[in-house]
Amino acid sequence: MTVFDYETLKVIWWLLVGVLLVGFAIMDGHDMGVGTLLPFAGRNDEERRVIINTVGPHWDGNQVWFITGGGAIFAAWPLVYATAFSGFYWAMLAVLWALFFRPVGFDYRSKIHNATWRSVWDWGLFVGGAVPPLIFGVAFGNLLQGVPFHFDSTLVPYYTGSFWQLLNPFALLAGVVGSAMITAHGAIYLAHRTEGDIQRRARTAAIGAGLLTLAAFSAAGAWLALGDFGYAITSVVDAGALPNPLAKQVVEQSGAWFANYRKAPLTMAVPGLAYAGMLAALLLIARGRTLSAFVASSLAMTGIIGTAGVAMFPFVMPSSTVPGASLTVWDAVSSQRTLGIMFWATLIFMPVIVAYTSWAYKVMAGKVTTAWIRENEHSAY
Repeated sequence: MTVFDYETLKVIWWLLVGVLLVGFAIMDGHDMGVGTLLPFAGRNDEERRVIINTVGPHWDGNQVWFITGGGAIFAAWPLVYATAFSGFYWAMLAVLWALFFRPVGFDYRSKIHNATWRSVWDWGLFVGGAVPPLIFGVAFGNLLQGVPFHFDSTLVPYYTGSFWQLLNPFALLAGVVGSAMITAHGAIYLAHRTEGDIQRRARTAAIGAGLLTLAAFSAAGAWLALGDFGYAITSVVDAGALPNPLAKQVVEQSGAWFANYRKAPLTMAVPGLAYAGMLAALLLIARGRTLSAFVASSLAMTGIIGTAGVAMFPFVMPSSTVPGASLTVWDAVSSQRTLGIMFWATLIFMPVIVAYTSWAYKVMAGKVTTAWIRENEHSAY
């Protein structure tokens, strides 16, 4: 049972799913960013082992954010889960195929003293780090444009697009935003855990990727403002009613994604956080204050993801072919009891996840060096 009414629970779960997405971007994101930089920031085998060992003890624990996020969407927004996995099926498979390289890459890469063997796994870890953020960014770009799907009378979803339609210019720009921000975040973490030449290369990469993030994020915002993007609900919606995605009227409306910012000017603080956080991260990393830069980068990513969330609210997955079938916070959710039980489960277990993650990072804190790799030749990654 819960003390919240149905409407409040719907909003709470919109916020909680956002928290899980941000948590995934911050925690698993810096692992992926480090993997993206692996073949470039490490110039020899020892340097690459240093890079791998900065994230080796934590990467699999950070996967909990990815798994929990997917599980939360399945349980809280079942129609979104079903429709998204129909429309983005091949894209999601590409993410999973890329992620397959990570466990085997981390575990087997250094077990054989063979240059070709290790180089192959280095590039495998690069694929596992670089592909998922790009595809997730492309997915967000398509959500902002609307996804071609509709429902039949029994609410079975039908996706009418193709995989190649997902790779449109705006979605690819959103993919650049996702890829660049994750790479910048990973580079900052790498600079925090290393020293010498690796740290210098990581700092250079962080500045370059951070600037690219700001440029691509600004370009995407301008494109949304000038393009024919946006959806608006034109009928009265009972936010506390039982879910029915076909019981509303929706129209495509240019500039609709900026309506929430016009109605509530304080929400401009969210994109403001994206710019302020990234600029602060760049300034701090240039001065060598790596931990503060990591915090600032985390805030920037929160702002970037939050900007899309605030712009689309209450939409979660708009339909470009039948706008009235668009999925929203109000009509794509589970029952009130399900949301209530999940809320209390989250309230109990989320602090546990944060606590053990914090403990693990505290225990494994410190610089990873080539000397340490030599001393732990047979136990390090």
